[in-house]
Amino acid sequence: MKFIQGTDRTQLALFPTCLDDTIEFDNETRLIDLFVNSIDLKSFGFEMEFVDNGKPAYHPGDLLRLFIYGYLNRIRSSRALERECKRNLELIWLMKGLVPDHNTISNFRRDNPIAIKKVFRATVKMARHFELIGGTLIAGDSTKLRAQNSKKNNFNAKKIERHLAYIEEKLARYQSELAQEDGDSLKKESIAGEVEKQSVRRSKYESLLEQLDSSGQEQISTSDPDSRQMVIRNNITEVAYNIQSTTDAKHNIPIDFKVTNNNDSKAMGNMVRRAKSILGTNSFTVLFDKGYHTGSEIRTVMELGTEAIVAIPAVSGSSMAPDPAYNVSEFRYDPKNCTYTCPQGNTLSTNGSWYNKERGGPSRKSASSVRVQHFKTKACKDCPALASCTKNTRGRGRVIERTEHQDFIDANRRNVEQKEHLYKRRQVIIEHNYGTIKRQWNFHYIITKKGSDRASSDVGFMFVAYNLRRIFNLVDQEALKKYLKMLWLCFLAIMDDLRVRKKLIQRSEIYRFHNSQFLKLHPDLRKWAYI
Repeated sequence: MKFIQGTDRTQLALFPTCLDDTIEFDNETRLIDLFVNSIDLKSFGFEMEFVDNGKPAYHPGDLLRLFIYGYLNRIRSSRALERECKRNLELIWLMKGLVPDHNTISNFRRDNPIAIKKVFRATVKMARHFELIGGTLIAGDSTKLRAQNSKKNNFNAKKIERHLAYIEEKLARYQSELAQEDGDSLKKESIAGEVEKQSVRRSKYESLLEQLDSSGQEQISTSDPDSRQMVIRNNITEVAYNIQSTTDAKHNIPIDFKVTNNNDSKAMGNMVRRAKSILGTNSFTVLFDKGYHTGSEIRTVMELGTEAIVAIPAVSGSSMAPDPAYNVSEFRYDPKNCTYTCPQGNTLSTNGSWYNKERGGPSRKSASSVRVQHFKTKACKDCPALASCTKNTRGRGRVIERTEHQDFIDANRRNVEQKEHLYKRRQVIIEHNYGTIKRQWNFHYIITKKGSDRASSDVGFMFVAYNLRRIFNLVDQEALKKYLKMLWLCFLAIMDDLRVRKKLIQRSEIYRFHNSQFLKLHPDLRKWAYI
């Protein structure tokens, strides 16, 4: 297979040194090189087969090295990376003198979102090898990263209708002016041009409205179709992506991420399910803030066998009793008899029927339903505290709604009360990586456009760089080099024929490496009896 070949790093040049001597032995650029060497690019999904026709392609490993170095040094732009390949000595060494053009660089990031996610998984695996991941306490949260789509190019039905109403008003005025104009042909021509311009705009907005209706979505973005206008904080909004991630508490190392365009309310279950798969266990505790407090999601997490501590949101004004002493939380539930006891000592019972209650509002396309039971008592009619308990003083009195997920919500409430000291660690764990990525590295926006897959590539490199930075800072460099070299030699051994594999193993440090540790690294080599 032909690839563009770089300069031999040990080749002497006009100057009395070789390229390899220009980079210090302890430079982290060497670790990047070893890390990329240690992974199987083909199995990760990088394209390795190219037609031997025309100019050879760049090796995916070289482009991967370029991006990892760039993100570790706060350089994301493909044009900036192209420039650095010509003037940055570390990159000249890392790329062996290769200078890919910015289109090649950009296309590599665009075309490999799944493979980049697997590179991130490789960093998590490396962190687990060095016992940097505890696997007993993880925190989940999300952060908004601004998309390459302005608010002007983001539309919902109301916004489109406002534009159409404005255009209709303008067209009506122009038609009136044309009817009144009788002699000035230049003015008529000018008005006719404006009519044509507004007609084109009307067609554009009508087309957008049709797309919105057919897609079933509440918004449509024209520059980056998967991005959505979201509340960043308070009443400030941005067209953005919502990045979900889970982070291990031991050294604040992310173990998973996902790029979404939805809010947090339905994200927790899938996040914990993926964390369980990554860690290979469900014996851990998860911490989430109140944005994730949804009964169905808490139920999903607990049914996975995982302990959840999810912050409890404040009671909304519509759900509060006139006197807080009569809020739902003050009513005691008896699971044996399936009844509630109010603060006045009266018993509220249910007829056993379940009712579907719509959530999200009847006009919202994302509305969902939950099953509830109603609890009430006839004692409300003569209760002296009725006015303090409910606003429905003329109707049937106080009615308590209990959802099908209430047992799990109550279990979470007990966890929050009993383990508040654990929940207080949530921000310290999860905000560490968001603070570094967004504030220190200035990666507060998505650099790619045209879809969530491309955005996932950008975010993937952010988390790859973050994990490598943490590992480089926490692990002794010599131990890290030894581990990466062993992975590299194992990879070469698996790829080559048996005779070459034997020579590589017998001549390397792996031969002297402890049997159990070596087989732990690569169980595939267990069949070689001479190890």
